[in-house]
Amino acid sequence: MSSHEKLSAAANDRKSRLAQLKSLKRKQEQISDAPEATDSSPSAQLQTETSQALTRTEDDDEKPSIAATYLSGRNYDATTRNVKLGFDNLPISDPTNTLEYKAEQLALETKAQQDAEKAEDKGLDLFKLQPKKPNWDLKRDLDQKMKGLQVQTDNAIAKLVRERVEAQKAIREKQPTDGSNGEEVGMEGSELVEAMHLKEQEEERERKRDAEEEDTSNSMMSNLNAQNEGRVMLDADFTSIRRTL
Repeated sequence: MSSHEKLSAAANDRKSRLAQLKSLKRKQEQISDAPEATDSSPSAQLQTETSQALTRTEDDDEKPSIAATYLSGRNYDATTRNVKLGFDNLPISDPTNTLEYKAEQLALETKAQQDAEKAEDKGLDLFKLQPKKPNWDLKRDLDQKMKGLQVQTDNAIAKLVRERVEAQKAIREKQPTDGSNGEEVGMEGSELVEAMHLKEQEEERERKRDAEEEDTSNSMMSNLNAQNEGRVMLDADFTSIRRTL
């Protein structure tokens, strides 16, 4: 017998059993509606047959299915015989401790900050704008070039101080006197202090020059602002005179 014939025979057998079960249920309903007879032999027989059929079907249902045997149940629910959709419980205990939630909160904060800045944003006051100095680009380029020159200047100063100290040391060696070591140390210290004073004086002169340039630029800006204010007032006066005329 081929497999096709076996499957057809099993299907026919199942259909016959289902038809028998339906007929038994129908007969039981008819008997329950009719008055109970004194002879209980046919009714008892029907009840036993129905109970046997029901128990047979229950036993068939209670048998473990093939899906439950061979499938892990990770993505398939054997009770509903369908695919599991989503999670019954959240896999994360704290939903606020996720990157998505933090990114959303950060986006909301930035948006609120931008809205606040737009609300507080005011027009630029032209009178408060201060242009850069006319020689700011030249000074920038000069500072870049002066970095290497400054190192050479420091080395030259140190070299000159060292030469002076060595020359004075040679002179003192030719003319030895008491306490020569203390005088040597004192002369070295005085030379170093003198060099430091010279360097500080140069830096102070540069600072004064920069301050004077800033004062001149500020005074020019104040004069320009005053001229602009005067022009605005004159324009307002002219407009008022024209309206009166």
